[in-house]
Amino acid sequence: MSTADKDTIYVDVDDEITTIIDKVRASGGKVIALVLPKRATVFQSIVNMKLLKRATESAKKHLVLITTEANLMPLAGAVGLHVAATPQSKPEIPPITPVTDDSLDDTVDEASFTAENAGDQPVGELAKRSGHVVAAEETAGLADDEEVEDEPVAKKNRHLSVPNFNRFRLRLILTVLFVVLLVGGFIAANIYLPKAVIAIKTNSSTVNVNISPTLDTKATTLDTTALVVPATSQSQQKTLSQQVDATGQKNIGDTATGSVTMTAQKCSGNPFIVPDDVPAGTGISTNGLTFITQGDATFHGTGASGGCYTYAASGNIGITAQSAGTKYNVNSVTFAVAGRSDVTANGSASHGTDNVVTVVSQDDIDGAKKKMGSQDTASIQAALADSLRQAGLYPLVSTFKTGDPKITTDKNVGDQAPNVTVTEVVAYTMLGVKQADLDTLIKANIGSQIDTKTQVIVHDGLDQATITPGTVADTKTQITVQTTATIGPDINIAKIKQQTAGKQIGDVKSMINQIPGVVSVDVELSPFWINTVPSNPHQVVVTVDKGN
Repeated sequence: MSTADKDTIYVDVDDEITTIIDKVRASGGKVIALVLPKRATVFQSIVNMKLLKRATESAKKHLVLITTEANLMPLAGAVGLHVAATPQSKPEIPPITPVTDDSLDDTVDEASFTAENAGDQPVGELAKRSGHVVAAEETAGLADDEEVEDEPVAKKNRHLSVPNFNRFRLRLILTVLFVVLLVGGFIAANIYLPKAVIAIKTNSSTVNVNISPTLDTKATTLDTTALVVPATSQSQQKTLSQQVDATGQKNIGDTATGSVTMTAQKCSGNPFIVPDDVPAGTGISTNGLTFITQGDATFHGTGASGGCYTYAASGNIGITAQSAGTKYNVNSVTFAVAGRSDVTANGSASHGTDNVVTVVSQDDIDGAKKKMGSQDTASIQAALADSLRQAGLYPLVSTFKTGDPKITTDKNVGDQAPNVTVTEVVAYTMLGVKQADLDTLIKANIGSQIDTKTQVIVHDGLDQATITPGTVADTKTQITVQTTATIGPDINIAKIKQQTAGKQIGDVKSMINQIPGVVSVDVELSPFWINTVPSNPHQVVVTVDKGN
């Protein structure tokens, strides 16, 4: 069980001194209880004891050997290491007893000998340092009364076979290949294959966010007090055109001309007051056909009849048909005078001819507009949003706006033409802002609702926010941002990978469970022979479950 002050490390029988020193250095505790197995031969060397003592002091840690082996006590006492029978016992330095070893070379500089350069020393030197004496070679002798039987001496074979060098070379190659595969397999199994998955479950909660910032295309800096956000307007124009056949009809033949005489009657009032003139340009009509007078009609009295007084206009007044066509050729007909019920006109018109041609009508233009249909605004929205992202901005899709269409035609109504082309130009706009500006406003709103000493923002919810545009005035657009943020403990994944490197499952769980807000920790190591978290962070996967 590892805490911030104490750590317990168990030593395997096969562990070497360099491995044990690495474990001590990697430990996070200040006081380390080193539990030794029975018959730990690695600690039966005064040199190994000194190396362990020196490594512990350089790491500024306190080491206690947990063992009851009597033959280890003098060595631990000689180098000043504390020893305890159990992790709960009080540690003490064993009494120093003389250690005699005639094989130790006092001339060797112990300070220059470390765990890192031990591999560079001769085997004999290491044997001397470890307190072991290399025994003289023993020879097996025969008893004095044993007789050695004479063995027949084999005759020399004059036809000895020549060694097969190809077979020797093949065996050598296979041996080298086997060693390479063995080393490669060992490296893959212990360096590349190890993997750790650390699943952390935490308690989290949600906070509602509701802010109403103003987007201003003229602003240059974020105003967190007035909630003014600098914005950029992205626009795009789309043009549609449609051509239709002209269907209008127009008679461009000659217009009929003629003349009329006008008479006015006055049946009430003062008969001596002459009626007003009928000015030139007055319309007169007969049977739905309209003509325009070409001169003024001035009246003068002619006499009384049946209680009414009659006034006649001076001379004939010229008239012209309103449109061309033979239908305007009339003979001796009575015309009604527009706006003058007291006046009548009589006359004739002739010389009207027919010449009907195709012209553009208003119906033709209206029909072309309908055929154009509407623009594909979805693709335009996507294009504007992508353009804002490329500019490093956060697109506010809800601010997408369609401008008033501008309609133009290549022909006017009444123009003689076989067809007409109608063109529609529409401008589309969308606003974009820096995502960091919105994040700042949202986090400020969240920070006003939580205790920042014990809670952190896990997710501000901007990517799921509902943004609604409001009033628009000149360069300013007000929007409403509504979302739900997640708060909880701050889990630094990179730091977790670094702190758990080389630790066993129990140590990892103990360390992470100390983080406020962590509910549970699950650690899985693979392959099955791996018992510590890999040191390579790329081989460690940390997942955080932010469930409630």
